Amino acid sequence: MTQTATSTTRAVDALRELILRGEFPAGSRLGEVELAARLGVSRTPVREALTRLAAEGLVELVPNRGARVSQWSVEELEGIFDLRTQLEPQLTALAAPNASDADLAALDELAARMVEVGHPGPGQDLDALVPLNREFHAKLAELAQHPALAGALATAVHAPVVLRNFHTYDEQSLRRSLAHHVEIVAALRAGDPEWARAVMTAHIRNARAVMVRAAEDQENP
Repeated sequence: MTQTATSTTRAVDALRELILRGEFPAGSRLGEVELAARLGVSRTPVREALTRLAAEGLVELVPNRGARVSQWSVEELEGIFDLRTQLEPQLTALAAPNASDADLAALDELAARMVEVGHPGPGQDLDALVPLNREFHAKLAELAQHPALAGALATAVHAPVVLRNFHTYDEQSLRRSLAHHVEIVAALRAGDPEWARAVMTAHIRNARAVMVRAAEDQENP
């Protein structure tokens, strides 16, 4: 791999993580010069990274105005969450019979860690929830062993992930979200696909209520 390709890959990974962590809010401008300085690379890898992330749906390239973090209307978000509600509970149900003891232990650890860092109190670290949450949901999709459904979900999940800044959650919504992860693991351990499906459905609807409300507030300040 050439040095330029390595720099581009590093820039793509770093910028994706910054966006997914909420460092750049939806709609914020992504300047090439500023990003190059922040990431420690030249403008060429940054420009390529923005193009790749635009293909993923995380970035919008606006003619004559540069790049910005993608943002969605209330209607678009509702449509995306409708699609997630069809796909992710099904994947979670499919994961139930495939989860080994090692898989359950890994998911259990992720769920416990999310409760630990997300629980309201002096030790709360909401930013740390984002990668843990992403890993948990990715593990479920992997266990489902259904690449077509997982691929469709990966496309659908971009908008909610970008907006999934856990600072947006009120305390009760956050507590519900954390508890859902724990209960999903319990359902998988019991080998009960329908229980797993039901909890994931509730989990997504909880997230939908938070994210749609936030988008409505943004559209109608």
